[in-house]
Amino acid sequence: MKYIDSNIFLYPLLYEDNLSIKCKKILFDIVNGNFEGCTSFLTWDEVVYTLKKKRGLKIANGEGKKFLKFPNLKFLDVNLQTITKAQILMDKYNLNPRDAIHASHSILKSNGEIISLDKDFDEIKELKKSSLS
Repeated sequence: MKYIDSNIFLYPLLYEDNLSIKCKKILFDIVNGNFEGCTSFLTWDEVVYTLKKKRGLKIANGEGKKFLKFPNLKFLDVNLQTITKAQILMDKYNLNPRDAIHASHSILKSNGEIISLDKDFDEIKELKKSSLS
C-alpha cells in the first residue's frame, strides 16, 4: 500500500499540465486497482480548504463529497499513535504539523511509501518517496 499525499489529489483539480496528467494517472491506478492507496482523513480537510480558497465554496463542497467516495482508497484515522509519531517527526525534521501527520501515517501504515509533490518529504529518512517522472 502507498500513502497518497493531498497534493496528488489537488493538483489535477487546480492545474492542467504534464504534472497534472501524472497525478491523474496515479489516481486512476488506484481506482482501477493497480495498487493499493491510502490517505489520511486530514487530506479531505486540505482538499476542501484549498479548493474553497481557490475555486469557491460550491466547487469545494462538490469535490469534498466526491473525495469521500473515492474508489479503492483506504482512509486512515488520525489517532494518538499517529500524532505521537508526528510529534517525533516534527522535532527531528522541523516539519509543519500537517506534513508530519502525513509522514507519520505513511511510516505507520504504508511501510514509509509515499507519493507526494512535497519536497519537505525528501529529507525524511524513514520515507520512500515515489517520483512522478
